[in-house]
Amino acid sequence: MSVTTDVRELRLSHLAELEAEAITVMREVAAELERPVLLFSGGKDSIVLLRLAEKAFRPGPFPFPVLHVDTGHNFPEVLRFRDERVRELGEELIVASVQESIDRGRAHEEAGNPSRNRLQTVTLLDALAEGGFDAAFGGARRDEERARAKERVLSFRDKDGQWDPRTQRPELWQLFNTVIRRGESVRVFPISNWTELDVWRYIEAEELAVPSIYFAHERAVFERDGMLLAVSQWLEPGDGERVVTETVRYRTVGDMTVTGAVRSTARDVASIIEETAASRITERGQTRADDRASSASMEDRKREGYF
Repeated sequence: MSVTTDVRELRLSHLAELEAEAITVMREVAAELERPVLLFSGGKDSIVLLRLAEKAFRPGPFPFPVLHVDTGHNFPEVLRFRDERVRELGEELIVASVQESIDRGRAHEEAGNPSRNRLQTVTLLDALAEGGFDAAFGGARRDEERARAKERVLSFRDKDGQWDPRTQRPELWQLFNTVIRRGESVRVFPISNWTELDVWRYIEAEELAVPSIYFAHERAVFERDGMLLAVSQWLEPGDGERVVTETVRYRTVGDMTVTGAVRSTARDVASIIEETAASRITERGQTRADDRASSASMEDRKREGYF
C-alpha cells in the first residue's frame, strides 16, 4: 500500500469518527429534547449539518424544522442555494427576518453602521420563543474564534437565552446532560471538534454542493481595514477607497457588509483544501470585520444570546 493511500485512509477514518460523534449528538438531542430546530445559513458548516441530519434520520423526515436568521444583507447566491437545498430535502424552512424585527421596533439599526450581525440576536431569540424551540443545532466550531473555543458541545442558555461560560456543564467521556428547566434552552454544536479543513474534506468526500461564492470568481471589491469588501446596495466605498475587480472567493458567508473576500484562484474543492491547509489565519479572523473589531465582541454577543 502506498504512502498516499495510507494518508487518504487515515483522513477518511478521522472523518468517519467525527461524523459518528456528530450523528450521536444529533440523535441524543432529538430524543431527549422536546422541540429542536436546525439553523441553516447556506454556509459550508450548516451544509455539513444537513448531511449529518440526513445520515442520522433518513429515510424519515427530520424531527425538526430548519431555521435561517436572514439579516436582509445576505449574498443572493447563498440565499438561492439555501432555498434550493431545503427544497431538495423536502424539509420545512423557517426564515426569521432581521428587517421584520426592525419594522416591529424589536431591533434598532445604528446610524452609520450598515452591519446587522448584532441585530440577529433579537431576531433569533424571538424566533426560538415563537417556535417553542428548546434546542437549536448550529455549525459553530471551536477553531473559528476564541469565544467559540469556550463552548461545549451542548451550550446551555438561561430563560433569556443568555450564555454564561462559567456555568457550562462538563462533558467527560462524551457524556451529555440534556436536562433543562422550563424556559431554558440548549444550543447544540455537533461539529465542535471539526476544523475548517475537516469540513472541506468532508464536503469533498460526500460530494456536497456549496454556494458559488466559495470558489474563485471576479467581483467588484474595495479594501477597508485590510479586508476586501464587496460593493453592494448596502455598502459603498468611502473617501480614498477605490473599487477594483479582483479574483476572490469567500471562506465564510454572512452579512455582506462585514464579510470580506480573499484573493484566490481556487476554483474547485481540492484547490480550496490545499489553500486551507496552508493558511495560518482562521476564516473569521481574516474575513469578518465585526469579529476583528474587538477580541471580546463575539463573547459579548454570545452572552446576549447570539449563536
